[in-house]
Amino acid sequence: MSATSIAEGLSVEGEITCDEELTVHGTLRGKLSCSDLVRVASTGVIDANVEANSISIEGQVTGDIVSAQRVDLQPGGRLVGDVKAARLTIADGASFKGNVDMDV
Repeated sequence: MSATSIAEGLSVEGEITCDEELTVHGTLRGKLSCSDLVRVASTGVIDANVEANSISIEGQVTGDIVSAQRVDLQPGGRLVGDVKAARLTIADGASFKGNVDMDV
């Protein structure tokens, strides 16, 4: 399985579509659609609406999330936006502000 990464210090703006795992260490603004897992590293910042199979957040996400499977908000992770997913986990030390719809 291959994976793609947006490196720390790199800023990307626009609409991104991917079919493989994506890890964000830098900054992404716009719209993201991924048929696999999206990982937001502790240094990662996403200011976009995200559609993904699954998403794991250690960094910061501002925008609405639609996930076919699950959203995992890790310790230190911050999410501001609405979530539509079958499962949502929020770890101790994570921050969430928004609404949740689990009727997927």
